[in-house]
Amino acid sequence: MSDKFLNKYRTSSLRLQKWDYGWDGKYFITICTKHRTYFFGDIVQGRMILSETGRLASKLWIEIPQHFSFVKLDEFVIMPDHMHGIVIIDKKDKLNKQEPVETEMQEPVETSDSGVSTGSEYPEQIAAAMEKWKPGTLGVIINQYKRAVTINARKVNPEFAWQSRYYEHIIRTYQSFERIKRYINLNTVNWKKE
Repeated sequence: MSDKFLNKYRTSSLRLQKWDYGWDGKYFITICTKHRTYFFGDIVQGRMILSETGRLASKLWIEIPQHFSFVKLDEFVIMPDHMHGIVIIDKKDKLNKQEPVETEMQEPVETSDSGVSTGSEYPEQIAAAMEKWKPGTLGVIINQYKRAVTINARKVNPEFAWQSRYYEHIIRTYQSFERIKRYINLNTVNWKKE
């Protein structure tokens, strides 16, 4: 269903409404490039060959726990026009010390929570979105990852851009966790079979 914001239609959030995305849990993430452009490389004989931008995306994904101490990562794969990964939020041993490490820029670039994008003409929309953001939530983690990739990737290719949203799935069972890990691991082999 579409809603109006500032007299423009926008897609309603697909997120689980009563779920706090700062809660401990396992999350399956998919982030796509804008227009599904092959910025990250290509698949050759079932193997992903990363471009310079793809190597940046991979490196910065692996570094997420350095910026968010309560995050663990599991399987992930960088594909030509998207990436999949499992993010595990685990704050129970952190005694509420889940604040992210400050980086040089913390303003929103793109997010699934608010629809805010780079160069928004609506500063009041940005202010409202930032009020909703709680430190240590999945949206903040993914926003900061996308921001870091965007800043670095545009040094290589000024045309680089992400889709404004991302897909997430809350992993609730061991069977689902194992199925998603298998899907991620076989993603390059099954490329173009989807």
